[in-house]
Amino acid sequence: MTFAEKMKAKAVALQKALVLPEGTEPRTVAAARAIIDQKIASSVTLLGIKDEVAAVAKQQGICLDGIVVTDPQASALRQEYANEYYELRKHKGMTLEEAYEGIISPLRWGAMMVRKQAANAMVAGAENTTGNVLLASFHIIKTKPGIKSASSCFVMATDKTSLGVDGSFIFSDCATIPEPTAEQLAEIAEEAAESCQIYLGAQPVIAFLSYSSKGSAKGPLVDKVTTALKLLQEKRPDLKADGELQLDAAIIPSVAKSKAPGSTVAGKANVLVFPDLQAGNIGYKLVQRLAGAQAYGPILQGFARPVSDLSRGCSVEDIVVTAAITLAQAAK
Repeated sequence: MTFAEKMKAKAVALQKALVLPEGTEPRTVAAARAIIDQKIASSVTLLGIKDEVAAVAKQQGICLDGIVVTDPQASALRQEYANEYYELRKHKGMTLEEAYEGIISPLRWGAMMVRKQAANAMVAGAENTTGNVLLASFHIIKTKPGIKSASSCFVMATDKTSLGVDGSFIFSDCATIPEPTAEQLAEIAEEAAESCQIYLGAQPVIAFLSYSSKGSAKGPLVDKVTTALKLLQEKRPDLKADGELQLDAAIIPSVAKSKAPGSTVAGKANVLVFPDLQAGNIGYKLVQRLAGAQAYGPILQGFARPVSDLSRGCSVEDIVVTAAITLAQAAK
């Protein structure tokens, strides 16, 4: 069973509610139909003016039976949602009138549905930028208690079954924070550890990656990584983590023996924390393109409730799989 199939099966078992804010985007409408037909969610809500959503569905020959279509502007919940939005943003100078007008943005409305548990998860980005999806989520869903920065991860599924978790790894952060501080690296590792448990069903073994292994090189870039490790160990002593480690020392047992003898992580890592976004983005694409690995993501992590961002070049199946992955987070 592939990773995508496992996530779909998990979502089917959980039966959680999904909101898709981009209700007039053709691929999103088609994905909503597939998600309902495959029973991946207990309910799917498309946001948009009902006649416009219906027109997009008709053009594709898609039946909307079993799919909820909500027009935020006409909803009886508009004032309630506006009041909540105002309470969240009044410290930034927002007025109640501005909240009433602003909440009908589909991304904000979808985020509010998730905040108020009218939906368990939100997936967007087929026609919105990552920045817009993140902004609505930061303002309304917020990050988890104790987490200041949301980040992302990729599930990388390789054919190297002797490594990681049957060949699979969590790579983080590869899409969100360009130059993380030591504090942010520690948070990325903490959230990536939870992603490992959710998506790979395994106890996380975390390697903070660097160009140095256990003091083989010196410099501020190495210092940031070792500081991040210390911060994580202070906050989460229950997690198995080590660093700084070069990639080969982190995942190859024979290399670990020479480069990091005595480490309980070296040679066994299944969660790889990259020192910055450039390294993470290059790293996952190298593994994907040269090793033929399947890359699932970016999966957002650190938010108080499940939300995911899509590539604007996504396919219908990409939306369906991302929905299943996001709904799988709702188990927690």
